[in-house]
Amino acid sequence: MLSGPGAALYAGCLWWRELADLARREFPGLVAADILDCADAPGRALEAIRVGQTCLILSTSVPGFAAVAAIAGAQGLCLLRERPPALDMAELGASRRLEGWLRDKTGNVDRTAPLG
Repeated sequence: MLSGPGAALYAGCLWWRELADLARREFPGLVAADILDCADAPGRALEAIRVGQTCLILSTSVPGFAAVAAIAGAQGLCLLRERPPALDMAELGASRRLEGWLRDKTGNVDRTAPLG
């Protein structure tokens, strides 16, 4: 589960934690990982770590990146330098592209499995 670009800045870290926890409760086994995009805000990245976020994105160009990376590394957390590829389901026509996206990423699509 991947947050929107810069979600930590406009929605907050605790909101994301609650949303990810709710998704895990509602769909056990479906959400393996969740990634919060902190954009260019190292303070938000530290806040995310404080509230229990285990994987986040932070731009390498910001002052403080090295400090956040050291803290994340010491705690065994995942810190990504850029957003991974994702299909934004809010985009027009995304539902039509979903099957192809899943096939490209996994090599197959289970047509019998419910999508939610």
